[in-house]
Amino acid sequence: MNAMYNNKNFFSCLLLALLSVTTACSQEPATGSAPAKSTGANNVGEQKFDALCSTCHLGAVKKAPHKDMIGLMTPEAILNTLTHGIMKEESASLSPIEKASVAEFLAGTPLGTDIAQISLCAPDIEFDSLAPISGQNWGLQPTNTRFISAEAAGLTRSDLTSLKPRWTVGFPGANRARSQPTFAGGLILVGSHNGLVYALDEETGCQVWSYRASGEVRTGIVVGPASESDDTTDTAYFGDVLSNVYALDARSGKELWRMRADDHPNATITGTPSLHNGNLFIPVSSLEVSLAIDPEYACCTFRGSVLAVDAGSGEALWKTFTIQEPPTVQKQNAIGTDVIGPSGAVVWNSPAIDATRNQLYFGTGENMSSPATKTSDALFAIDLDTGKVNWVYQATLNDAWNVACDSETPENCPEENGPDFDFGGAAILVSSQTHGDLLVSGQKSGWVHALDPSTGELVWHTQVGRGGIQGGIHFGMAAAHGKIFAPVSDMLDGREYDFPDQPGMHALDVDTGEIVWSTIHENKCRGREFCDPGISQVPTVIGDMVFAGGMDGIARAYDVETGEILWRLDTTGVFTTTLGASAKGGSFGGGAGPIAFNGTLLLSSGYGIYLHMPGNLLLNLSR
Repeated sequence: MNAMYNNKNFFSCLLLALLSVTTACSQEPATGSAPAKSTGANNVGEQKFDALCSTCHLGAVKKAPHKDMIGLMTPEAILNTLTHGIMKEESASLSPIEKASVAEFLAGTPLGTDIAQISLCAPDIEFDSLAPISGQNWGLQPTNTRFISAEAAGLTRSDLTSLKPRWTVGFPGANRARSQPTFAGGLILVGSHNGLVYALDEETGCQVWSYRASGEVRTGIVVGPASESDDTTDTAYFGDVLSNVYALDARSGKELWRMRADDHPNATITGTPSLHNGNLFIPVSSLEVSLAIDPEYACCTFRGSVLAVDAGSGEALWKTFTIQEPPTVQKQNAIGTDVIGPSGAVVWNSPAIDATRNQLYFGTGENMSSPATKTSDALFAIDLDTGKVNWVYQATLNDAWNVACDSETPENCPEENGPDFDFGGAAILVSSQTHGDLLVSGQKSGWVHALDPSTGELVWHTQVGRGGIQGGIHFGMAAAHGKIFAPVSDMLDGREYDFPDQPGMHALDVDTGEIVWSTIHENKCRGREFCDPGISQVPTVIGDMVFAGGMDGIARAYDVETGEILWRLDTTGVFTTTLGASAKGGSFGGGAGPIAFNGTLLLSSGYGIYLHMPGNLLLNLSR
């Protein structure tokens, strides 16, 4: 086995990958003037951070964000906090150059990296409030099926051979593309690793407007009405990696409101918020699991939650934690650091809405410290109006895990020691002929679970992959034509399993859970670093085809009835951008699955995190 994957080194590598903020792939020229930069002496920033900031921001002060969380911000956002924000007084002794050096040291990237903009549109291209929205499956369509009809997509299997790049965008200062694009108002709205949200012209890919969030935007962009009685659809909603939630005017990019979904310093938002009847439902997760690798870090204090806010104002309506009791000190680890729990059971995924039962559904991750709870690795049903928990189904018991496990500093590893079998992807509400409605969700264990949405009782479950820390079903599934389409990663993680690897796409009968077909991917990586044959990214059903991007950088379309691969495209090559520069794809990962509308297929390629191939590519394919 490659040494990179042995138990002693794997998670040290994984943590470094998680905390590396950017490796710029785009070489597009700047179209504006960059802000004043530091002297480039990163050691100056490190020295000033150690002298002024480290006491609070290395875990000693609970409410102070850890240095590694600050590192997920753009250097511009960090500099603004030091110069004009809440750290203005604390940094008053620093010169402007020293503040810039601190910002660059913490972000791991120079100021001005993302000034290299996407080409700008002519002034007459703007948001059309009367144009249709394609986001029915991502934050607006309540059941999370990720099905697009052939009519809406403007794409059939006969068109596959004629698909060609219409335009290409390389996200500046980015090494991953994981925000689900949304077609709205004749534009394409998409977030980016560099913290910018873009509105791009559907025809040419030029930039109509951009908005700078405080950190990476991993969620999709939900476009819809600001209230139940509002008949317009020109408000855009999303979250960032620092757990900020935003509402923008989709016509101009002007900020309407912003709020923070959780005051924990390590909170984050990865799942796309769901919009329903004038309310926005926000899943809240955390990156605290990685900080536990430091034996002196008191792990852990975060609890997952879902927050409901008024879509018009951002005012909080209710908040439901996945763990009822607040964390307290349980014991000390081997070097005397407090062990705090229970913690974790975070919510990575976009909630599903069941208007008939007035319920909201979501899945949780593992506990991050002992004791393990009955709500980790679980599916929840809660009341839409109050947030009251109606039922909980736990798929894996006693799962407490953090990055300290299997590392060279295991002091913070919980006694349960894994197996880290999150529900990473969104639950799907589907109809079956035998059972009526079913709630179906895939797990990193490699199992697919189907429940009665009224009671939470298990109807069937099927194992389709061997599972693992990055194995099994990673970012979600799709459903259509009486089938559940489950992509399997089964990436190596240094563990041994009884069940064989099953990297590829699998179709299950929605009534019985029986596997209808499995298309196992041949490993064509040929020694390429960070390349794997499985599928991590969420798939999409378009007409009678299933589209999915693999960790090998290849996008594929499968026949829904047989699993035959109908089309493939390798995105790891170099593509020419709208400015005549270059962009490059990599592994497909995250929640930004393929999306099609009006004859256009969009692919988001690049996942430079967790030992996957980096890339910064948004590719528009048309007939």
